[in-house]
Amino acid sequence: MSIPDHLQQQLDDGLLLRSRDGYRGRYAPSPTGVLHQGNLQTALLSWLQARHRGGVWLLRIDDLDTPRNRDGAIEAIEADLRWLGLDWDGPLIQQSHRVEVYDDWLSWLRLSGQLFACRCSRRELAGLPRYPGTCRKAGHHWGWLNERLPSWRLQVPDPDPEGSGDVVLRRSDGFIAYQLATVLDELSDGITDVVRGEDLHEALPAQRSIYRALDQSPPRFHHGPLVCDGSGQKLSKREASAGLAALREQGMDAADVVGLLASGLNLVEPGSRLTARELLEGLTQDPIRAADS
Repeated sequence: MSIPDHLQQQLDDGLLLRSRDGYRGRYAPSPTGVLHQGNLQTALLSWLQARHRGGVWLLRIDDLDTPRNRDGAIEAIEADLRWLGLDWDGPLIQQSHRVEVYDDWLSWLRLSGQLFACRCSRRELAGLPRYPGTCRKAGHHWGWLNERLPSWRLQVPDPDPEGSGDVVLRRSDGFIAYQLATVLDELSDGITDVVRGEDLHEALPAQRSIYRALDQSPPRFHHGPLVCDGSGQKLSKREASAGLAALREQGMDAADVVGLLASGLNLVEPGSRLTARELLEGLTQDPIRAADS
């Protein structure tokens, strides 16, 4: 079943942006709390990579999971990035404004026979390395049953080259899954390179399976180092003490914070003070390569 013209146009527009700009990156936080040091470090690395390559850097807000969104978080994200000197190109992008686009793609995938309804609970799947295909042959009852909606899964062909299992594209609560929205955004926005934290490396198999289902090439993926707390745990947005406000209360200005973040990326010595622009102008190699060293 061929892709409808209006959806194909979205893919074509994204390819045109890629060919026009060469490098197109993005930073895509969720508005679920304050940006912590790890989020800010990833933002800096993503911005540096795009600017070092002379490319475009977009700011996208992944706000589809509305129950988890916090009032004022989007404005706080913008303010934090500006305070650090990280400028973005074009208007702010919000996934919540693209729901109809995601729904159109879901409808096409369903009509083309690539989806199935899954009624497995999280408890039933707990501990399994990937989805075992339980509901593949259970019929296609897409509506309410026993007061529950099914999730919608992409049936990944066997053999599964990515090792993802059948990927959830619409959750049982009716929300578009992060994996699908992210892939569609990268394609329509013409993203060539995704720079994100190492914790999102585990999202790669699912996203690559979706790209394969759409017969599209994925962007290049880069995963920067995580920032952990004193016990070695990844920082959480729920910990307000990990945000910029706490650093400013310690007397740090933007140059101090940029130096702190850049030292975590192996770009400068600990204790350095410099602006984001000075850091960019002083780069002697790809920032991704330096962060990986």
